[in-house]
Order: sequence, then C-alpha cells, then structure tokens
Amino acid sequence: MPGSDAALSLLAKMEGMGLSREQISAAQKEANTSGRTLKQVLVELGLVQEASFLKEMAARLGIRYAEVGPEDVDEQAVSLVPAKVVEHYGIMPLSVQDGQLEVAIDDPFADEMIDELFLVLGRRVVPVLCPAEAIVRAARTHYGVGAETIERLVAAESIEAAAEGAEAREGDLAEASAGQQASVIKLVNQILLDAIKERATDIHLESYEDELRARYRIDGVLREAGLPQAARHFRPAVVSRIKIMANLDIAEKRLPHDGRASVRIANEHFDLRISILPVPEGEGVVIRILPRRPIFSDLGSLGFEDEDRAKIEKLLEQPHGVILLTGPTGSGKTTTLYACLTKLNRPGTKIITIEDPIEYRIRGVEQMQVSPQIGFTFARALRSMLRHDPDIMLVGEIRDRETASITIRSALTGHLVFSTLHTNDSAGAVPRLLDMGIEPYLISSSVIGMVAQRLVRSICPRCVEPCDADREVAGRLGVFPDGGEDIRLYRGRGCEHCRLSGYYGRTAICETLPMTDRIRELTQARRPATEIRRCAREEGMRGLRAAGWEKVKHGVTTVTEVLRVTQEEEQGD
Repeated sequence: MPGSDAALSLLAKMEGMGLSREQISAAQKEANTSGRTLKQVLVELGLVQEASFLKEMAARLGIRYAEVGPEDVDEQAVSLVPAKVVEHYGIMPLSVQDGQLEVAIDDPFADEMIDELFLVLGRRVVPVLCPAEAIVRAARTHYGVGAETIERLVAAESIEAAAEGAEAREGDLAEASAGQQASVIKLVNQILLDAIKERATDIHLESYEDELRARYRIDGVLREAGLPQAARHFRPAVVSRIKIMANLDIAEKRLPHDGRASVRIANEHFDLRISILPVPEGEGVVIRILPRRPIFSDLGSLGFEDEDRAKIEKLLEQPHGVILLTGPTGSGKTTTLYACLTKLNRPGTKIITIEDPIEYRIRGVEQMQVSPQIGFTFARALRSMLRHDPDIMLVGEIRDRETASITIRSALTGHLVFSTLHTNDSAGAVPRLLDMGIEPYLISSSVIGMVAQRLVRSICPRCVEPCDADREVAGRLGVFPDGGEDIRLYRGRGCEHCRLSGYYGRTAICETLPMTDRIRELTQARRPATEIRRCAREEGMRGLRAAGWEKVKHGVTTVTEVLRVTQEEEQGD
C-alpha cells in the first residue's frame, strides 16, 4: 500500500472523485491535527462517499474490497486475533490462507498499522478494504458486545469489580468507558452504548444456567445482541452494577426491583427505567431506554394519515369529554397522547398529568408520578388534580373501577381528559368500561372518541426495492382491491443500515371511532363490541388493516408487517 505522499498523488489523479489538490491538502492537514485518518476526514467533510471511495481505492491499490457478511468470516481467523487487538485497531479478521491472515480495514492508507499487526500477530497480514460500520457489526457478531473488556476481566479474575465507582449516578458513557481499566462498570457501559447506537428501546439481560443472554428490542422486535460466552461468569456482578446505578438494594435477590437511572452520551441525556426479576439462575434485567429529547411533534410526524389526523384533531377541539387510546403495550399510545398535549399546550391552558411512569417531560405541563407504595394511586391523584383547576387532564391508564369513575365524572364536570385502555380495538373500549362497572349512560355522555393504535415497521430507505404483489398474502388484509396486480409493492432487501432486517424505524396506523348518536344508543343498550364496530364501519370508520393497506400502497411498510401487528385483533372481520 502506498505511503502518504503516494496516496495523495493517487487521490489527485482519481477520476470522477471531484477532489482538487486544495481539498486534499486541507483534508490531510485536518487529519494531522485531529488525529483522525485521511479517509475519515474526507468522508466527514462530504468530499467522498465511503463505500464508493473504498471500492475505487481497492481497485487502484490492487487489493480486495468487501462489505463483510457472515460468509466472509472464518472462525479460525477469529480465534487467532484477540478481542483487544480487534478493538484497538478497529479491524476484523476474515480468513487464513497459506499462513497469511486476511483482515478487513477501513483505511486505505494504513501502512503503519499493517506493519504493527505483523509484529503483534506474528504473521503476514493481507488487507481487505471494508466500510467501518460493517467492520464494527462483524466484530460484535463474532466477538460479542464488550468482548475486549470480558477478555481482560477473565485474565484478571476481577469478578468483584462491579462495586467499583458506584458513586457515578449519571455520567458520560463514552468517557467512562475510555477512562477505566477493565471492569464490570465498563462492560455495562458498553452494553448501554451499543444498545443506544442500535436504536434499541429496551435491553433484556437474561440469566440461564450456562449463559448471560442479551437482547435488544429494536423497532418493536427483539434481536440478539451477542455477549461472549465468558460473560456468564459475571452475571451477579453485572446485575449488581445495574442495581447500583438505579440506587437499588444489591443484597436483595429474592424480590422484584424497579428503579431509574440517568446516563448521557456526549450532550444527549437518556433516562433508564430498570426492572429486575428473580429467576432460578439469578436475576433477569430489563432496561427501558428513554431519550430526554422530545420524540414527538405532531400527529403527522408520527405517521397518522390525513383522514385519521383530521378526526383526532376534531376531537381535540372539544371543550370537555374523555378521549381514550387503546392498544397493547408498546403500540405508541403514550407518544400519541404527548403529541396531543403538545398541540393543546398554550399559555391560557392548564394541563396536569398523572402517569406511571413519567416517560417524557413536557415544558408547561404539570406531571405527577404515581407511587402505590405510599398510597399515591391514580384515583387519589385524580381527586387531588381536580382541586388544581385544570383545563386538560391526562390519566396514564384506566386500570380499575375507581379510576374509571373519577375520570368519567371529571369529564362531566367540564374537563377534557385523555387516558388509555388495554383493549384490542377502539370498539372494545365500551365493553371494557362496562366490565369495570361504569354505567352505560355515564360512558355515552362522557366519552367523545376512541382511537386504536399500532406501530408497524417502516421499510428501510437504503435497501428498498419493488416486489411483486402477492395477492394471496395481501388478500388476508381483506382490502386488496380489484386489479390489485397492477399495484407496485415494496420491501427492504436487507443491508448494513437495517441490520439485514429490511426495516428501519416505525410508523403509526390507527382507527378512530367518534362517539356518534348511533354508537351512544348501542352503548346505552350494552351491545357487544362486534356490533359497535359494525356500526362504526357503516358510518365510515377505517379499520386498522385498511389503514395498514394505505401504508403498504404508499411503499411505507409491507403486507407481512401489517399482518404481524393486526391479525389477532382483526380476525373474523
């Protein structure tokens, strides 16, 4: 591979790169002063695209280019390179041929590093150019999250390291990891960092007899995170560290625990909701990751179609009444409620919420957290809220008759009240309230609308491609129109950006059921949800699957994804 002078000359001669000698010189100067590589600077300045740049450089240097998939990695090569070497140099061993080690690197000018690897590993190294992100993913897949830290812990036999540095309640994870010796603290930080970078909403740490398993919930689906096998030796220490972060009792291992912690990465802060359960092999941990920055702005940005947004906004214009959001856990109900409150949050309006827990802070809104341990329940909080003269109230969830009764009576006394119910669809909210013992006349005179919501994964924008419309599968939606063979559908092929899933991010689909005169009559007559739903559809309500089909037609999601989140709820329609 060429030295820096030769590299600059090569860059200057590259066709189609659009690089002037002034740009190259400025980039080289920035690289020298910042400690970054020339390639990193060129990419960060937007002068080149990493993948096309590396492909061109590989061709001119006469070496191989690869984007490192599972078929590119030989476990024999992995066994020859310690995790600490992989992490330190940012490389990924690929194969061994004739005693030579093929290694993926992301810098075409890394002559000195190749020489160092020869000395460190004791064998000739053959470089393969590869994008940095692909190298990081391959290293995590084959070595596991925190592999270098666990390697050092095993070597030092420092299982007790979990108790170190417990005073750090909130800190910069990246800085902490860089500044510490190998410890369980660093291992936990690395897991948190990795999960946040992967856009995970939850981390699941599961203890089994011969394994500490880590999984991330990304876009609503659990995916293996991958921890080295040796991590099982540090299960108690990892759990103890997490308990220390949440200010929980590390000695109590027989009862469930719930706590909170805060961390930051650079200038971004995250709140962690931590839940710990006793299991036969130790303790299981789930960490919910909540960014402090608002992730909602308006209903349109959350994915609501114009038709549904208009119906919901019409409900928001009402001076009083109950608006109910229904759906399973994780369907985005809280985010939608916060978007509604944000729209209504004006200087002349008093808004109070009671939640369990408070997930996001909204400036200008008074938010309360329930605490059943001291008797501060939803019902008690509601009675107190009314004395503070609110215009709008949010009750995180209606769980019992007392809460439901006070919520409804609050609406009858001139308040606009938002809340959630765990029902399969919007029509199911009425029977659910009836089951709680609420009188039909109270429901029909207070509830003004019910919204059922789901989240579907969005097709990855980087690997989206057209696909043939599968009439048999799409027909299960119940809305495939005549001539549907002419409709162009899309899917995600799977790429590094979406971790080969074909999906990236989520969007909302919903059905909105206003409390019309006919729905009130059915409510008063205690009619079942199926009859209420049938009436709503006759009056123009679009169901969840129909809403999902609109997303499919617009290339936002896939038929399979809509079926995944709606098939149980919509069966029999």
